[in-house]
Amino acid sequence: MLKHYFTIALRNLRKNKAFSAINIIGLAIGMAGCLMIALWLQNMLSMDRYHTKDDRLYIISNRDDYQGAKYAWISTPKILAEAMGEEFADIESYSRYGEDNHFLTTYQQKKIKTNTVFVDPGFFDLFDMTFISGEKGRLLQDPTSIVLTESKAKALFGEEDPIGKIIRIDSVNQVQVQAVIEDIPSNSSFDFEALISWDYAKKIGFYDEHWGNNSITTFVLLKENVRLADFNDKIKTFARDHTNSSNNYAKNTGEIFATPYKDHYLYDNGVGGTYSSGRIDLVRLFAWIGGFILVVACINFMNLSTAKSELRAKEVGVRKVVGAGKKSLIVQFLSESMLISLLAMILAIVIMIVALPFFNHLVSKDLSISFLSPITWLLLIAFALLTGLLAGIYPAFFLSAFKPISTLKGKFKGTTKGVSVRSLLVVLQFTLAIILVISTVVVTKQIQYTKNRDRGYQENGLAYTFIEGEIGTHYEQIRHELEASNAVLSVSKTMSPVTDRWSSGWGFTSDASTESDERINFVRFSSDADAVKTLGFELLAGRDIDIYTYPTDSLAVLLNESAVQALRLEDPVGSTIMGDGEKRIVVGVIKDFVIGSPFGKQEPTVVLGPDAWFNIIHYRLNPAQNTAESLKTVEGIFKKYNPDYPFLYQFVDQVFESKFKETQAVGTISMLFAGLTIFIACLGLLALIAYMAEIRVKEIAVRKVLGASVAQITMLLTKDFIKLIILAIIIASPIAWWAMNNWLKDYAYRIEIAWYYFLIAGFTAIGISLVTISFQSIKASLAKPVDSLRNE
Repeated sequence: MLKHYFTIALRNLRKNKAFSAINIIGLAIGMAGCLMIALWLQNMLSMDRYHTKDDRLYIISNRDDYQGAKYAWISTPKILAEAMGEEFADIESYSRYGEDNHFLTTYQQKKIKTNTVFVDPGFFDLFDMTFISGEKGRLLQDPTSIVLTESKAKALFGEEDPIGKIIRIDSVNQVQVQAVIEDIPSNSSFDFEALISWDYAKKIGFYDEHWGNNSITTFVLLKENVRLADFNDKIKTFARDHTNSSNNYAKNTGEIFATPYKDHYLYDNGVGGTYSSGRIDLVRLFAWIGGFILVVACINFMNLSTAKSELRAKEVGVRKVVGAGKKSLIVQFLSESMLISLLAMILAIVIMIVALPFFNHLVSKDLSISFLSPITWLLLIAFALLTGLLAGIYPAFFLSAFKPISTLKGKFKGTTKGVSVRSLLVVLQFTLAIILVISTVVVTKQIQYTKNRDRGYQENGLAYTFIEGEIGTHYEQIRHELEASNAVLSVSKTMSPVTDRWSSGWGFTSDASTESDERINFVRFSSDADAVKTLGFELLAGRDIDIYTYPTDSLAVLLNESAVQALRLEDPVGSTIMGDGEKRIVVGVIKDFVIGSPFGKQEPTVVLGPDAWFNIIHYRLNPAQNTAESLKTVEGIFKKYNPDYPFLYQFVDQVFESKFKETQAVGTISMLFAGLTIFIACLGLLALIAYMAEIRVKEIAVRKVLGASVAQITMLLTKDFIKLIILAIIIASPIAWWAMNNWLKDYAYRIEIAWYYFLIAGFTAIGISLVTISFQSIKASLAKPVDSLRNE
């Protein structure tokens, strides 16, 4: 019987080739879009969930109040893990994780920058790492050992056995390769190429025991049967007590708590003091989008299947007369829909293979499907059959309900009820499409608004280089030669790139500050000299820090406008403030500048003098010189004093632009799927206009005989669909406003959703729809009346 059903289905497909092709293409596009989104979301949902001990694996987090609001964050002091390991018997093992150390690793003549992370030996007890060579036991017990990833080992040693080989780090210290592990899998949030011990960090001065310096991540493995709530009660005040006993100028009122490691990738937003949101919001958003596009594709299938209902009416009538029951007809039509769905799945797989590299680029992932796995094919077939069932259930019941007497007498007419259902489906299609269009408009406008934000510095021609190797030792010579070279106008040494906040803290006060002001968070920046000139800050009062002209500027400070307000200073220049346990003299005030997230609010910022630490050299290139030639000159100067290291630089404007990557990806993906949704919805419109022209063919003929013009008949067929689309716009607008208002609430610097965004989406939907339905309407109005009325 099933073979018979599929034979009839194939016959119908061949009989209506063009119609069947449109049906299959629409469904295939929807399935491909839904599957790619599902593949991406599956990767996100599986992040950090492959470790065998993940039910006992936790991150230690801080929680505290800032200006009336609670926040949680995962950075902790370097000393915390050791102290907790000694104090709490509930901890089986622990590891600290100190990242962003790009050391120069050298083996013989090969010199390669390596992303190296400081960890404790317990790291390998906590996390599952696959060892290629070397032994797991007693790794990283001293400062002379290192563990490499497979790709980094091959880059350094080629086909040689790396175990036991000696390499140099930063051309100074020698370490021995103890083990090689597989590269980090794509569903891990870790990012490193080498692991080295904290003993090495102590050796090179990258370690401190300051309880107020929250700068690394702390992981703990709890013993079996330890309840998380009980453990959190025990550790709650541990860091606070140690901080306050060792710190005289900024009291800690916060607490620490453990949170499951396997959940932190998805729930990483600590606003409110708990991790209840974060990337999971993105997962939910695109789960809805994936569902939208599949539903639209299924609705399109329903409309296409029922639009040619009159052609199937006599077939149904004959089958019922010869004894076919309603149930058998339903099975037949469902078999047809599932066959079409299986054919659409084949095309969807082809679309995915072609589109996946582009999609991977958008989401910055390396997603793939294992077509050699039987489970993959079972899931794809199951998805296709389920989609066929979902898409075919309404057409099956609709077509099987035809009355044989009416259809065989040629008196069958599409029912008003049927038209109403299809109209509602079109409204639903365009409602979903318009929601996506409005969302795309809002995301695009938010990105444009933020990019046009006054950054507070001049980014054009501004570049920076990290201080590494011998650069710090020879900084003054490098600075002098850069400024004398005519390739560079000015130079300034800073704590971080001007685009990024690497340090912040509370405890900055003035004589006018209140007790509550001590909890205000200040962003720390630093400069040795010429920050205003080099970075392009706007100086509002006073002067710049300049240690070379004013040797007493070691404790000088520049304040931005927000810092002046936070410190309640009426005449800031010359005032004394307290910060980091030191009295500091305010020498100047600068305009607020964007440091950190471009979407964030302006925060109080202090630019400290040379008693702070320095990691970056900013330099402003001479605009009168060729940029490429200037960079060659700059490279020569750096290589002269730091010959063992490659010359690396970054332009500030490009770094700032990169901060929009994730948001732009969301906008681009939304735009892509909004376009696909409208395309599929327009296929549905094409089906519905074909259906309307079909059931009103004699009416159109009579109107033409009575003198109706092509324009009048086109309007007759078009106006009802425009009403449906306007109804969809009315329904979609408040839903889209609510959804995007929720999305924007996480941005301190944000747009207000304007009324014309909805007009843009509405006119886009109406315009595309008019083009779609006008073609079929004009075609119907141009038909000869005699052909339509001949059988009367």
